[in-house]
Amino acid sequence: MPPQPLPDLLPLLPLLSQSRLSTAGAPISESNPVVALNPAIELTATVSDGDNEESSTVYVWRANEQVVFKHAERSGAGVETVRWKEDGKFLAVGWGDGVVRLMGEGGGRSVYCIRVGDEGRGKRIKFLGWGRNVTGNSRRRKRRRVEVETGGGKVGVSDLPHELTFLEVEGALPKLGPLPVAGGGGGAGGGDDMFLFSSTTSLEWVFRGCKAEEADDVHVMVVGMEDGGVHLSICDSFVVGMFRHEPVEGEGVMLCGHASHEETSTHVLLMRPREGEVRRLHLVPMDLTFVHYSPVNLSLLASKMTMLQNLLRYVKQTQTHMTNEWKSTRELPQRFLNGVEDDLKRMEGGGLSIVQALCHTVATGHVFKPVKEWLVDVVAERGHKRWDKAVLSGLLNLRGLVHENLIPALERCGIILSRMLGIARFHDSEEGIGFNATQITRLMDIVSCLTVVAHKILLNVMDELEYFSVFSTWLRLQIDQQASSSSATEELTEKEATMDHAKVLTYIQRYLTSSPLAMYFDQITKEDYVKDQEYAEDNPSLLQMLVKQLKRQESGQPYMRALPHVDFLVNYLTSRANKVFQNIAEAEKRGVLFGTDAVLDIGEGIWKHDVRLCVKPEDVSLVFLFKTVIQGTKGVSELGPTRACGLSVPEGKSIVDFGFLDENSLLLLCCTAGKSKHYTSAKCLKLTIAIGDNPGFSLIKISYQSATLLYRHYEAGQRPSLRPLDMDDQTLFCTRGFSHLSHFTPVQMMVQKSCSLRGEIPGRVCLVGKDRAMYKTYTLPRSWEDVDMNGQ
Repeated sequence: MPPQPLPDLLPLLPLLSQSRLSTAGAPISESNPVVALNPAIELTATVSDGDNEESSTVYVWRANEQVVFKHAERSGAGVETVRWKEDGKFLAVGWGDGVVRLMGEGGGRSVYCIRVGDEGRGKRIKFLGWGRNVTGNSRRRKRRRVEVETGGGKVGVSDLPHELTFLEVEGALPKLGPLPVAGGGGGAGGGDDMFLFSSTTSLEWVFRGCKAEEADDVHVMVVGMEDGGVHLSICDSFVVGMFRHEPVEGEGVMLCGHASHEETSTHVLLMRPREGEVRRLHLVPMDLTFVHYSPVNLSLLASKMTMLQNLLRYVKQTQTHMTNEWKSTRELPQRFLNGVEDDLKRMEGGGLSIVQALCHTVATGHVFKPVKEWLVDVVAERGHKRWDKAVLSGLLNLRGLVHENLIPALERCGIILSRMLGIARFHDSEEGIGFNATQITRLMDIVSCLTVVAHKILLNVMDELEYFSVFSTWLRLQIDQQASSSSATEELTEKEATMDHAKVLTYIQRYLTSSPLAMYFDQITKEDYVKDQEYAEDNPSLLQMLVKQLKRQESGQPYMRALPHVDFLVNYLTSRANKVFQNIAEAEKRGVLFGTDAVLDIGEGIWKHDVRLCVKPEDVSLVFLFKTVIQGTKGVSELGPTRACGLSVPEGKSIVDFGFLDENSLLLLCCTAGKSKHYTSAKCLKLTIAIGDNPGFSLIKISYQSATLLYRHYEAGQRPSLRPLDMDDQTLFCTRGFSHLSHFTPVQMMVQKSCSLRGEIPGRVCLVGKDRAMYKTYTLPRSWEDVDMNGQ
C-alpha cells in the first residue's frame, strides 16, 4: 500500500532558550505551582516546598539552569503568590504571614516589606498585580520636549523646570555606609532591616534616586486578600491603603485578576466568589483619580516619601547599633568594678568607692589592699586586655556609626524635608497634598535635634577615647607593679613618671563608673518618656528646648531625661513622620473610586480567566460642519436654526489640521495611515503622523457651500449624520500633494487666501514641522479660488 501523504505542517517557532526549573533539592511546589517569568531579562521565579507543609522557598533561575538566589522566611511562612514588576527590577512575593516582600533582581534580600494583612486564615495574600500609569501632567510636558534642527543635526531641547524639579543633589553627599549585621535589632518584617542595610549593593537598591526620564511613571501594586480586601501601594512601597468592594448582590468576592494601561488612570479588577465553584466573575473598574490629577508631581512626591521612610528605617537601625556598642563599652568594665566595690566598702575606717581608691593611688602611689588583690587576681593581664578591647572597639565603632552612618543619613533627611517644605509652601493645603509647611517644619526641627545630639556624642566619644587610652596605660602599669619584683618595680615607676596623671584622674572621675554618653543611651523610665513627649508636643521649638536642657545638664541642674536620648528622638521623628505619611496616603485614598461591576456569567464553571485593558484609539478621520443663520433687523441680530453635516475622509487617511480658505472652501491637511506616531498641535488636536522618508501628506479642498452637501437640523447632544468623501467628485472635493516633504513632518497648518493690497500674492498654506522650527509654504491653485468665486 503506498504511503499516505503527510498533512501540511504548520510553521515552527524558533526556540529561544531551554532551562530546567527544578533540581532534586528544589522541585516546584505541587500545592502552589507558581512560575513567574521576568518581563525584561531571562530570569524565572519558582516556588518549592519547605521543610514543613506551611513553609516554602522562592528560587530565581537564569536560563542556563543557574540559581541566582533563593529566599525562605525564618518564620517558616509559605509563599502564596509571586509576580515580577513590569520593568523586571523587583520580584514581589506574597507570604502567608501577610507581608509582601520586594526583592531585587540580583539578590535574595527583601528591599521593601509591606504589611498588608494579619497572619492567619482570612488575611492571606491571594493575588499580586503590577501596573504603570503615566501622570496627566507628563502628557502636557512631553509636548514641550522637542528636537530643533541645527547645522550639526537635531538637538534635543530639555524642559528646564522639569529638569530642576528632578535634580538629585543627594549624589553630591558622601554615600551611606553599610551597617554591621551583628548587633542589629529587628526591623519591620521580622528583622529584615538587619540584613538589608548590611551591604553596599542593597543600599544602592534601597536609596536609588528618582530619574528624570522615569519621573512621569507611577507604578501601582495591587494586592488581593483572601477576605476580599484590595491593598494599594505606589512607587514600590508607598502605601495608599486597604479597600473593600462588594458587588450589588452582596456576594463575597476576592481579587483574582488585574489589568491597567499606562494612558488611563482606570484599572480593571476581576473578582471571583470567595467560596464555592467559580461560575461567574465580576469586572470592577477602579479609578485612581490621584494619578490623573495631582497638584504635585506624584512620582516625585512618592519617591521622596519612600526614600524618607527608608532613611528613617536606616536611622533606627543605626541607633540600635549605637546603643549596643555603648552598652558593650560599659558591661565588662562594670563587672570588674562591681567585684572590688564590695571589698572596699568592708574596709576598716569606713568604706571607699573605687573612684576614691584609684584617685588615692594616682595622687599618692599607695594602693589599698583590696585594690591590689583586685588588680593582681581579678583583672590581671588577661582581664586588662579584655577591658581595653571592649572599650576601645566599642568607642571606635560608636564613632564610626555616628560619623559614617547617622550624620550622613540625617543630612539626607534634611534635604528631602527641605524639598517637601518647598512643595508645601508652593501648594495650598486645601489642594489635597496631605501635608502642610507646619508639619514639615516640625520634622526638620527634630532632625536638627538629632544632628546636635549626634555631634555631641561624637565629641564625647573622642574625649573618652583620649582619656581612656591614658587610663588604660596607667592601669596596666599598676597591674605590672603590683605583680612584679622590686627591681622591675623601679623600672615601671620610671615609666609611670612620664604619665599624664591629670588625664588619668579625669577619666577616673568622669568616665570610670559613669559616662557623659549615658544621657544619650542609658535607660529612661516610662514616666520621663511620656512626660517629655507631652512637653515636646506643646513646645513650638524643640531645638531651642534641647539646647536649654543640655546647658542645664552641663551646669549640674535637673534636666529633661528623655529629650536628649537618641532613642526618644528617633522614635519621636518616626511617629511624627508616620502621621505625615498617613495624611498623604489618606489624600490619595480619597481619590480611589470603584465603579459599578459587570457580571460575567457563561452558565457553567469557569476554570481559567485573564483580563487586559486596551485603549481605543482616537478617531481623527471625521470633520463636522455647522451652519447657523444670523438674521439682523435694524442692527439687532437674532440666531436662527443650526444645521450640520459630517464628513469622513477615505479609509487609510487621518486628519492632521484644517482651516477655512474663504467663504466657500475648507482645507484639510491629511496623512496616510500606517506606521504612525502621535503628536499634538497648538490647537490641542491629537494627531497620527505617518513615519517614513516620504510620508503621504495631502491637501483636500471641500466646497462646503455646495448644494450637494446636505445640512440637516441639529440638536445639541446628537451626532450629525456622516457622509464619506468621494474623491472622484471634483465639483465638491479637490486633492493636491506636496513637494519637497522628505524628512519633514508637518503637525500644523495655517491658511491664507490671495491678497492684492501690496502686489499680487496667491493663496497659500504654511506647514509647521514637528520640531516647531522648520516651516514650508506652498502656493494654492488659482483655480480653487476662481472656482469658489463662481459659486460652484
